[in-house]
Amino acid sequence: MKPLNRYIDHTLLKAEATEADIRKLCKEAIEYDFYAVCVNSCYVSLVSKELADSGVKVASVVGFPLGAAHTAAKVCETEIAVSEGADEIDMVLNIGALKEGRYNFVEDDIRAVVQAAAKGSAIVKVILETCLLTDDEVIKACQLAQNAGAAFVKTSTGFSTGGATAHHVKLMKDTVGDALQVKASGGIRDKSKALEMIEAGADRIGASASVAICK
Repeated sequence: MKPLNRYIDHTLLKAEATEADIRKLCKEAIEYDFYAVCVNSCYVSLVSKELADSGVKVASVVGFPLGAAHTAAKVCETEIAVSEGADEIDMVLNIGALKEGRYNFVEDDIRAVVQAAAKGSAIVKVILETCLLTDDEVIKACQLAQNAGAAFVKTSTGFSTGGATAHHVKLMKDTVGDALQVKASGGIRDKSKALEMIEAGADRIGASASVAICK
């Protein structure tokens, strides 16, 4: 197992986050050598400057937190984020479309973002929002993300009714195997919870309490 800090996407997505908060986030990420910083797309340019030459990756959320934005809007947000320095895109899939069985639409929505990200050599993590899905829907969402060319499937936004669970992480990892990686996020606030997610199969951890986890 690699050092715990290298699993972590240090995250701040709250609506009230300020530029000063984002700068602090970046300083912490450099100090603790976290894998990435994950922010809303309006802060990608700032984060790219703050993390320049640090080795810490820049991740931007897209279609966040509901996933119900028009595909063209997700593509536009992705293109802007990548042009301003995002290495990774964490997009929310269209949850309603998934639940009503519009699988081609969901796959096409993901693929459009994957293709937009690829223009800037960025990878895509697909946020499933597992707390709103049945196990069968989680499996299907993983398959659609894989078909669409995503690099990761991710449990949660942290803004819905629940966060990451070891059950969902294991289910996702069992579904994608080595084809995709799994990111656990939402409600991971201490070291024991982070280790539980890694044990279940998580390749990456999204957390705002990253410093506390590593201390």
